[in-house]
Amino acid sequence: MKKMSEANDQRKALHDPNDHKDRVELTRSRIVAESYVDHVRTAADGAIVTFDGCVRNHSHGRRTLHLEYEAYEPMALEKMREISMQLHEKFAIDRVAMVHRLGRLEIGETSVFIAVSAAHRAPAFEACRWAIDTLKRTVPIWKKEFFEDGAVWAEGELPPPPGAAPSAKSAS
Repeated sequence: MKKMSEANDQRKALHDPNDHKDRVELTRSRIVAESYVDHVRTAADGAIVTFDGCVRNHSHGRRTLHLEYEAYEPMALEKMREISMQLHEKFAIDRVAMVHRLGRLEIGETSVFIAVSAAHRAPAFEACRWAIDTLKRTVPIWKKEFFEDGAVWAEGELPPPPGAAPSAKSAS
């Protein structure tokens, strides 16, 4: 296990005492879900909902070997922080933890993890779903998929044009 200072050196984070003690991070290290769940858990909460986005072994009918994620890190952190603040405006929740992995990821590894705590399950579920959907649409993080016969940058999920219905299916 890495020493805490080494782990902190490998993480870039925004911690703002005015943002409900939320935890928003980018990391090149393995994501340990329990630490994020523990961060959002308080005695006032009756629900914690999590989203664990992990690397699957296939994409568009091809066998995936691994992924690489890149980001415009300062803007990605700022956008993730905005999502966190919007969650508190839109939903009756307590705390949010949101982390996205960068660099090379192997099959089965967590690429993004979100935990939301609330007094009741409904707002925790709704907020967690809104958080991942919004992150995928707005945060400047890019995914490159590696296959046996080459690699491609995944388009991801683009916001719909004004007045258009949102797409039910994404490329990632």
